[in-house]
Amino acid sequence: MKVNLFILTTLFAFAACTSKQPEAQSLFNGTDLTGWHVDVPAMDNNPDTINPFIVRNGMLVSLGTPAGHLITDNDFENYQLEVVYRFAGTPGNCGVLIHATTPRALYKMFPKSLEVQMEHQNAGDFWCIVEDITVDNMEEQRGPKEDWGITEGKARRIKKFTDGAEKPVGEWNNMVIECVGDEVKVWVNDVFVNYGYNCTASKGQIALQAEGSEVEFRKIELKPISELTSTN
Repeated sequence: MKVNLFILTTLFAFAACTSKQPEAQSLFNGTDLTGWHVDVPAMDNNPDTINPFIVRNGMLVSLGTPAGHLITDNDFENYQLEVVYRFAGTPGNCGVLIHATTPRALYKMFPKSLEVQMEHQNAGDFWCIVEDITVDNMEEQRGPKEDWGITEGKARRIKKFTDGAEKPVGEWNNMVIECVGDEVKVWVNDVFVNYGYNCTASKGQIALQAEGSEVEFRKIELKPISELTSTN
C-alpha cells in the first residue's frame, strides 16, 4: 500500500511539536524578588531588621545574616533546577531547599524540606529537614543507623558520594538538581555527586538560605520535565 509522503511528513512534524517539553523559566528576573517571599524570624518583632536577601548588580545575593530563607511563592514538582552561584570573598555556607512546605519546622527556623547543601567543599550533600530520603550506601554516607533521623539532634546529613567537583572560592559553580517523583539527583559542575530515592516528599516550594555567609546567584532556572525524560 502506498503512503502519501506529504501526510506522513506532516504527522511526524505534528508529533515532534506535541512532544516538546515546556521551556525553562527563570525564577529570578534580575531586578527584584518578584515570585519570592522572605521568612526571617528576626524580622518578626523588629521592623528595622535588614532583609538579608537583596538584588545587587543584576544578581540575587544572600547576605548571610540575619538567618532565614527566601522562598518561592509557588510549588513545583518534576523539574530540573539549575543554580549558578559563588562565594565571592571567603568560603561559606548556604543551601537550596527543595519540596519545602511547613515553615520553621526545624529549630524554629528551617521549613520542612530536603536541603541540597552548597557549603564550600560539601556541595551536593543532602540534609533531611523533617523529610527523609534513601541512598544506596546509607551507613557509609549517613553514619550508624541508630543515629538517623529527620528532627533536632539526629543524623540528618547524607554525604555526597564524590568530592572535588567544586570550583575555588570566587569562581562560579553550576549546580543542577533534578527532582522526578520521589527521586533526587544532583550534579555540581557537570559531576554527578548525589542520588536519592524514596523521598518522603515530591513537590513543594524552593528556598534559598541566609546561613551566615554571603553568596551570589546569577542564575536560578527551572525546567519542567516528565518521568519519561529524566536524566539517567
